[in-house]
Amino acid sequence: MFSFLKNFDGIPHNNSTLEAHAELIFEMTRDSAVQLRQKGKVDVADDVTLEYLGSVHVQKGVIDLHFKVFKEAMLSTIKKAVEEKWSEELGCAWAIAYDELAAAIKKAMGW
Repeated sequence: MFSFLKNFDGIPHNNSTLEAHAELIFEMTRDSAVQLRQKGKVDVADDVTLEYLGSVHVQKGVIDLHFKVFKEAMLSTIKKAVEEKWSEELGCAWAIAYDELAAAIKKAMGW
């Protein structure tokens, strides 16, 4: 799924590249939620353009399934992290924010 794990077998533990990528996606999803609430639409951070994100995802061969798999993994991770604070409303909010971000990236990919 991730090009930097291409030659890796097993569960990637303590992989700094993977951790940095996951953190970036989490931050962008969080920012998307804030933007949706404030502006009703998603923009990316000033230091990254949608065109760039789209081109990188095309270059790396990202397919729709990758977005779906990551979304489920992210939601599961958040659910475990917040434990008793988890609710359907919270899960829905994160899912909507991720879906909007993913849709913007897919559009930039030419889908």
